[in-house]
Amino acid sequence: MLHISQTVVIPDEEIELSYIRAQGAGGQNVNKVSSAVHLRFDIHASSLPEFYKERLLALKDSRLTKDGVIVIKAQQFRTQEKNREDALLRLQEMIKSVAKVQKARRATKPTKSSQRKRVDTKTQRGKTKSLRGKVQF
Repeated sequence: MLHISQTVVIPDEEIELSYIRAQGAGGQNVNKVSSAVHLRFDIHASSLPEFYKERLLALKDSRLTKDGVIVIKAQQFRTQEKNREDALLRLQEMIKSVAKVQKARRATKPTKSSQRKRVDTKTQRGKTKSLRGKVQF
């Protein structure tokens, strides 16, 4: 069971885990042990509420396929168990991230005082720079 929030839980049956050999350097161990984890989570077939499904499918993430399947590959650690935990944690964080509703941005104008200060500093800077020229006789 993967807990997303107090009310939302993903059963283990909906998360498909497969174990493969990790890539990269590692000597003899990497060639013998299947320590990397491929996690697949089908959004459409899941028991997540519609709110989560819609937001997950709207994500612009390279881990999300066109079919609506999240694919996470974890191979950072040496042991299969740690990589499994890492993959599940990354899935949990991805789903939690869509639950947060972003605050609507509201356009604001700078105040008269701040505009005046900006122009004053610009003119002051210009005067300082103009005094740096060659001395003329």
